[in-house]
Amino acid sequence: MELRQLRYFVTVAEEGGFGRAAERLSIVPSAVSQQIARLERAWGVVLFDRTTRRVRLSAAGERMLPEARAVLAAADRTARVAADIAAGDDGILRLGIVHGPGERLNRVLAVLAAGAPLLQVRLRSLPVADRLAAVRAGELDAALVRAVGSAPGLALLPLWRDPLHVAVPASHPLAAEPVLRLDQLASLPLRLAPREDNAPFHDLITGACRAAGAVPPPGPPFTGLQATLTAIGSAPTASWTVFYEVRGLPPVPRVALRPLAGLDVTTFLAARPGPPGPALRHLLRALHDEESDGRRREVQGTDRPRGPLPGGVRRPAG
Repeated sequence: MELRQLRYFVTVAEEGGFGRAAERLSIVPSAVSQQIARLERAWGVVLFDRTTRRVRLSAAGERMLPEARAVLAAADRTARVAADIAAGDDGILRLGIVHGPGERLNRVLAVLAAGAPLLQVRLRSLPVADRLAAVRAGELDAALVRAVGSAPGLALLPLWRDPLHVAVPASHPLAAEPVLRLDQLASLPLRLAPREDNAPFHDLITGACRAAGAVPPPGPPFTGLQATLTAIGSAPTASWTVFYEVRGLPPVPRVALRPLAGLDVTTFLAARPGPPGPALRHLLRALHDEESDGRRREVQGTDRPRGPLPGGVRRPAG
């Protein structure tokens, strides 16, 4: 069975004859007749009662007509979806996300939904190494990653910078400082996740400490923001940790949260090199539009300032 045979069948039924159907289809009547005959043989039924004066649907033809129309409608719908996917207006965007993505991602997704309402977005939260591996393997279209200096085989587009914050016991003398520097924290044990858990962020912090001439002793490992902050506030020995803001600074008893001077973390979009696919182009446009809106909010004083982005985010061509 071929789709064209179904289309010929429906057309003959609607026109009431092979000649008129052929005229509508812009082919010769014999071609229509041959294809209908092949369809009847394939299905093992007679679709039309034929006389010298007229052609009309048989009982089997009447029963098969709505089924044929349904198949043709589904085929047409599938073709439209394929065209929309090719244009980027439909389809699926598979995006890896960072832990605690914050309000920026929510705004980007809102812009994306407004610009491509049929595009389905599937978010996956994975460890950073797994995120990058999934993009390389084609399991993700792109991924957000923080503090990554390089990603072999992938392109990294800088998106935005987030300030870093320090948590110290509220009873410690450093809690009286409005802003803290790494050299001030050199003598306190640092609660940092093991390097295998998040190598880019681990290397960012340890490298910045060395550059500042501060090599704090290792403290208990970072086990999640809320748990680590609670431990800092309740442990008998003073320690500290560093983190990026996650939807506002969480209030924790007996813990002081202070901005960290001179260091921030950049979020990148990691994708395979080469021209982006249609769905990824929509994401890039949404990122561009949200960045433009964010800068307008800064000028208007409705958003907190952000550091300049190296290279910025440019609207993709096409």
